[in-house]
Amino acid sequence: MSTSDLPLQTDRRGEVVRFAVIGLAAYLTDVAVFNLLLLGADVAPGWSKVLSSAVAIAVAFLGSRHYTWRDRRTDSPWREYGKFLVFSVLAAGIQLACLLISHDVLGLESALADNVSANVIGMGLATVFRFWSFRTFVFPEQRTR
Repeated sequence: MSTSDLPLQTDRRGEVVRFAVIGLAAYLTDVAVFNLLLLGADVAPGWSKVLSSAVAIAVAFLGSRHYTWRDRRTDSPWREYGKFLVFSVLAAGIQLACLLISHDVLGLESALADNVSANVIGMGLATVFRFWSFRTFVFPEQRTR
């Protein structure tokens, strides 16, 4: 690695750390809203999850736009949000696919297996996908002429 690569490596590490901070904030928001709706407002589990996910995606977008990739945002927040939403849904699909493969194809049907496949393996793969897709398509590096 040359010394000219050092700022790039440092910047990438900073992006990963900022991405992790925002991801944790979105995750905690998701869990808190889900339980508030489910336990505090007696909303059905499915609707609680849909609503908590929507709030968490909004938190993740705002954090990504104003913190993680603050130097990459454009003048079109609605366009960014649309792309962000599409890639967030695709990432959720990765988690679901891991769960379905484990549960329905491999026959691992315990609660522990479901949690490991969806919330450990699936979340890990989805997180890598989110970082790559958000950085590449939602908040791409601005080209200077």
